[in-house]
Amino acid sequence: MTVQEYNRSVQEYADSVYRFIRGHLKDEERANDIVQDSYEKLWRHVAEIEYPVVKSWLFSTAYHTMIDIIRKEKRMTSLEPSIEQEMIYESQYSDLNEILQDALKRLPGQQKTAVMLRDYEGYSYKEIGDITGLSEAQVKINIYRGRLALKSYIGKIETIL
Repeated sequence: MTVQEYNRSVQEYADSVYRFIRGHLKDEERANDIVQDSYEKLWRHVAEIEYPVVKSWLFSTAYHTMIDIIRKEKRMTSLEPSIEQEMIYESQYSDLNEILQDALKRLPGQQKTAVMLRDYEGYSYKEIGDITGLSEAQVKINIYRGRLALKSYIGKIETIL
């Protein structure tokens, strides 16, 4: 990859990688750090990576970096047991985006990743599998289960509106 292609990848993909990571972490600073780390790793491997695969490579690298950070934080958390919240629908909400973001927060990690990559970023099942390291069948199952969980949390659209 040339320097011009590297710069083009920054212009074309940095925002979408940031949105993807920010959607998971809900922390702008950590999301920025992960995107910056991903581009730093890309720069270190610039001679080995061809431009046509750079988008998948960036998403995959950012995803794995994010997972490493999440695992590290889990080990560092206090020993108090966490109490899982029930998926309860509250009819007072009127902002659909807020409802959707709250529902996405409640999904397990792989389901959330698969749904976000498919529905927000428009990746194919194969591309999602390449990014996450899952088979296409596992990706489809995670998307299906994630959408079912979202549907059961959100409820009927008529009751929201």
